[in-house]
Amino acid sequence: MTETFPLAAQLASLAVLLAISAFFSLSETAMMAANRYKLQHRAREGHLGAKLALALLAQPDRLLGAILIGNNLVNTGAATLASLITLQCFGDSKWALGAATLLITFIILVFSEITPKIVGASHADRLSQTLSLVFTPLIRVLYPAIWFVNLFANALLKLLRLRPRSANAQKLTLDELRTLVMESREIIPATHRSLLTNLFDLGKTSVEDVMTHRSDIETLDIDAPWEEVRARLKSSPHTRLPVIRESFEQLLGMLPVHRVLATLHTETFTEQDLLIHLQAPYFVPLGTPLFAQLRFFQENRQRVAFVVDEYGEVEGLITLEDIVEEIVGEFTEMAPGAGRELAWDDDASVLVEGRQPLRTLNRKLGLDFPLERARTLNGFILEHFEDIPEAGVTFRMADVAVEVVQTQGRSVKTARLTRIAAPEAKPGT
Repeated sequence: MTETFPLAAQLASLAVLLAISAFFSLSETAMMAANRYKLQHRAREGHLGAKLALALLAQPDRLLGAILIGNNLVNTGAATLASLITLQCFGDSKWALGAATLLITFIILVFSEITPKIVGASHADRLSQTLSLVFTPLIRVLYPAIWFVNLFANALLKLLRLRPRSANAQKLTLDELRTLVMESREIIPATHRSLLTNLFDLGKTSVEDVMTHRSDIETLDIDAPWEEVRARLKSSPHTRLPVIRESFEQLLGMLPVHRVLATLHTETFTEQDLLIHLQAPYFVPLGTPLFAQLRFFQENRQRVAFVVDEYGEVEGLITLEDIVEEIVGEFTEMAPGAGRELAWDDDASVLVEGRQPLRTLNRKLGLDFPLERARTLNGFILEHFEDIPEAGVTFRMADVAVEVVQTQGRSVKTARLTRIAAPEAKPGT
């Protein structure tokens, strides 16, 4: 045997088999770890390797069949050849065969499994496009063997009631996609990440989270003295005003203020001149997701909607600008008397109106108020005490102290939030 197949040739053959095994191991990891979305992008650009890779990943049973058939045949051949070399060098020695088995196992693990798999995982996107050029014809050559092996593999899967899925059928949930965007700091600028994450949150946010509450809506009561009505129109900072008779129970419509400005200063301007410019009110129910409401605004060519409860009572007002600000942040000028911007003072405290939404406080002040039940700071405080607290009462929520400053009627009008510094760690702890 030594004459026909020298030891040097046997060792060289063993090295070749180990190299082929390393190639199959690298290929398995690289193909399965490749980013499908990057491949799809490259495929749209016309890259042949990306197209072939996606085609291979669409049928993972065939791809894995080709890789594993080749890898197992090569590893078996390498183990057999290592045994032959051991017998040739040391004879029929059990200790030598045992040592050879351990040695070849170690070599396969290090040089043909772990190392190439690390390389394949580290450069999966680039390698998968090149490897697809090799495995596309290889699968065609090995197809009879692949079909025969997969016949039993698929039968076993059916027996276990497992349904194989295409690797290209992977889908990300909105939460997973949101996490992906947040982790893409090196690729996506901070402002763009903020816009995208706000868009994801639109599906979880409803109209009552951002609407202007009924008590804060500026209205035009045409049953008021006419001079007072004219004065309200002249001084209003809004482009649209809800027109009512005494209360929202008699809501007449929405008035585009600019339409009456031309005749507002004339003595002949009457109630009828105002009513002919009214637009029919547009209503949406409580609980409507913001993303759906944005689409409704677009489909109905509306910019303002009244939010109503199940009984048809007006609960608030939402505008297209409110939704846009949820996406891009606040950009409109504050109306007169709207108050100062929410920000921590030098003493780490801030005075907040009880009607402020908890979502706004969380976003602007970096807090973590729970949003499951209460929607406003007033609601959160009332839920905590299960009663109307007196001014001066303080309680703690995580690292924030909440002090009731002023109550009015059955609600908390203002409260002071103060950050509580975490205690410094003692030396040696």
